[in-house]
Amino acid sequence: MPAYQTSGSAGMDLYAFISDDIILEPMQRSLISTGLFIALPPGVEAQIRPRSGLAIKQGITCLNTPGTIDSDYRGEIKVILINLSNEKQIVRNGDRIAQMVISRYESIRWEKVDVLDESQRGAGGFGSTG
Repeated sequence: MPAYQTSGSAGMDLYAFISDDIILEPMQRSLISTGLFIALPPGVEAQIRPRSGLAIKQGITCLNTPGTIDSDYRGEIKVILINLSNEKQIVRNGDRIAQMVISRYESIRWEKVDVLDESQRGAGGFGSTG
């Protein structure tokens, strides 16, 4: 199985790496192997996202979206696919099943306070900004 390591940012399609076809019945989900192992530097994550073509053409999308792969994870990348269509769908070896985007993130330290700083929006929720 291939293994990759990067020092910069990258985005790529993920492919099914399976020995047998996987049949997804309507509303069924399955964990699909990609055969891909990566090592990310600290402060970087990989996000697993659905492919728009797979969603519109077959009704297949990813659960737990975006899925996050932390920099200290060394296992195989697997993708949770679900069939939201009314027909069974087949996932075959080599099918493009998801996208992976590499992103930097900031580490923060939480501080417990009695009162939050004021902002223009305040506690306004859904639809409060127009």
